[in-house]
Amino acid sequence: MSSQDHAKTDSQLNERLATSGFRFTPQREHVFNVLLKKRDHPTVEDVFIRAKGEMPDISMATVYNCLDALVKCGLVRHVNLERSATRYCPNMKEHSHFHCDHCGHIYDLDFAAEGHPAGVLVPAGFKVNHYDVTIRGICPDCGGARS
Repeated sequence: MSSQDHAKTDSQLNERLATSGFRFTPQREHVFNVLLKKRDHPTVEDVFIRAKGEMPDISMATVYNCLDALVKCGLVRHVNLERSATRYCPNMKEHSHFHCDHCGHIYDLDFAAEGHPAGVLVPAGFKVNHYDVTIRGICPDCGGARS
């Protein structure tokens, strides 16, 4: 990320935190940047390990609190798949997820038919605020490996 992009992200982060009643802190900035750097839907433990690499004093509790603040101010969303650990996604546009049953990776999918959220025809009178669609299968890397 260029220094100009980094400054723009910091400004947006600061503005969103402030309008949601949160302070801008170096820890929140760092956790958010960890999520932006590698968009692989990490668990809180993954975020903690990555964050600790560049900020050795950060604690697991701080990472939990940072993620909670980022979710509450709409910069990050939870991704919950069945009974597995919650994962975090900084992609806030409406999208779906593809979960590979073989390797466990989660991929973002742009999945919306024009005028229909998630490509689903919603009956008249219903108003969709958010949708959560997960498609399961085998990713191209694992499909090629299994052939």
